[in-house]
Amino acid sequence: MTERQAAILAAIIEQYAEVASPVGSITLAKLFNVSSATIRSEMARLEEMGFITHPHTSAGRIPTDKGYRFYVNALNESEIQSPLLPDRSTRAIEARVSTHKNHADRAIRSAVDSLVDLTQNLGLATIGDELYMSGMGHLFSHPEFMAGNHVQAVARLLDNLEPWLREAAPNEPLNVFIGSENPIGKASGATLIVSRFRSPYSDKSYIGVLGPTRQSYGRVMRLVRQTGAMLEEAL
Repeated sequence: MTERQAAILAAIIEQYAEVASPVGSITLAKLFNVSSATIRSEMARLEEMGFITHPHTSAGRIPTDKGYRFYVNALNESEIQSPLLPDRSTRAIEARVSTHKNHADRAIRSAVDSLVDLTQNLGLATIGDELYMSGMGHLFSHPEFMAGNHVQAVARLLDNLEPWLREAAPNEPLNVFIGSENPIGKASGATLIVSRFRSPYSDKSYIGVLGPTRQSYGRVMRLVRQTGAMLEEAL
């Protein structure tokens, strides 16, 4: 993939996250200051490579799971090289967590509730042998999850998430499972972003969010990663 194709893919992903509708060549042509024909040619190549697709009802393009994976891998590389500097959002989470630092379960629940407020996704965390979840209403308010088949697949994923986390024990500080990469509910169109951290309950506790594959990955991944690190330090 060329640098320009990677930049166009990133622009499609970021624009789609914002507007929840397929992204057309005219929008991208203005962004990149090139002709629509040039953009259409690059989009055709990205589609041939499997990074984007177009719904049959629209001339615009949306990312595929493969496209999201390429984008997330690039984000991960840049995130690993940058220090975990707190921003206003993470400071807000830290303020809420610090009021419960002597009660690990309350601190973790507070962190989850904060992630729900900030990401508008479903928040989750392991607390001992239980999975705490919050924000179900936010999850199913996303347009992707209005259709019944997606709802069923997401419900199946949630039903099996706790035993899967316990069994698989994802090893990275930040783990991202996009769409069909999810072990259960492969057709859910959902992304699971979880951070592993040490807590009084386990060396492999998890906190994260579940939302549509259409998300602001950079922001959400940073929030989840920083929240996990913050909890580990506080507890």
